[in-house]
Amino acid sequence: MSIELATRPLARVLIVDDSAFMRTALSRMIASETGFEVVGTATSGRDALDYIASLDPDVITLDLEMPGLDGLQTLRQIMARFPRPVIMVSSATESSAEATFNALGAGAFDYVPKKMAPDSLDIFHIRPDLINKIRAAALSRRAKLAGIGVPKPPQPASNEAPVATATTPAIVAIGTSTGGPKALQEILPLLPRDFPVPIVIVQHMPPGFTQPFAQRLNQLCSISVREATDREALRAGTAYIAPAGMHMTVSRSASSRTLIHLDTHPDTLLHIPSVDILMKSVAEAFRTQAMGVILTGMGSDGVEGMKAIHEHGGFTLGQDESTCAVYGMPRACAHLGILNRVIALDQVPAQILQAVRYRKRA
Repeated sequence: MSIELATRPLARVLIVDDSAFMRTALSRMIASETGFEVVGTATSGRDALDYIASLDPDVITLDLEMPGLDGLQTLRQIMARFPRPVIMVSSATESSAEATFNALGAGAFDYVPKKMAPDSLDIFHIRPDLINKIRAAALSRRAKLAGIGVPKPPQPASNEAPVATATTPAIVAIGTSTGGPKALQEILPLLPRDFPVPIVIVQHMPPGFTQPFAQRLNQLCSISVREATDREALRAGTAYIAPAGMHMTVSRSASSRTLIHLDTHPDTLLHIPSVDILMKSVAEAFRTQAMGVILTGMGSDGVEGMKAIHEHGGFTLGQDESTCAVYGMPRACAHLGILNRVIALDQVPAQILQAVRYRKRA
């Protein structure tokens, strides 16, 4: 790591928002965190582009709804001219999930939705989420600038053939967080309409986002994608996304009929829904016929669930560091030695198809 990188603050942040209240509130939240520095604030997209060139911030927080050059247009110019992590912070990310997904598709690192009246101090409830995401974004950029990555176990060669499993999985469980919407939009559309088993997914998202996200994926995919409902029977060729604010589990009857169960308990976990809770239920219900896939995300949610699948003889797959937006959840699994395979994101669909022994119909 260069001397400059080692001595500069962890996160030098540029705030872009047309609201003076929001600029002040965000500045206070960010500046109060050790190692964080607000290097400037901009009231418009055009000002932001000028400030990026002169201030070289590590991370940018960007409002979606601004006069003139709006947030999405500004984001696209940032990605083209000054690529770096951008976190969307806007009430529009709550009321217009489609705009958020467009921003993620255009290269945004993540988003922080705010629920508040224009003059309400209640905006400070977003601080933990905002700080965690800025830290992850800054660490990601620092690693890229330094030309290094977080230590990880040896990776298989990219040209290795997919690994066949001893037992054919009867279900695929996927867990992801930061970077997940983009990752899922890259892998699920590559699965065929006659995919032979159901897929259950936990994607960390705030309330109001999972249904529009499922609808968006359903338009992009050959398989059916839907937000899960309680007591729904799982069907092959369908992906079920856990609703925000609800844990999703599965149960399997003696006749092999599998049902989804939704519950708010336990309500003390950091993430609701929880990848761990889903995958533990999948491991218990399917044992050697379970397949767990852990994708990009902060933290370690999923490590206990993937461990359960591994210990029951199921197949476990992890995304590699080089293709993760944040190598947190897959790293926790890799370091525990519970992954049967660690591969790049673009290899995940082929590995899933190989694992379930998919054969294209004539």
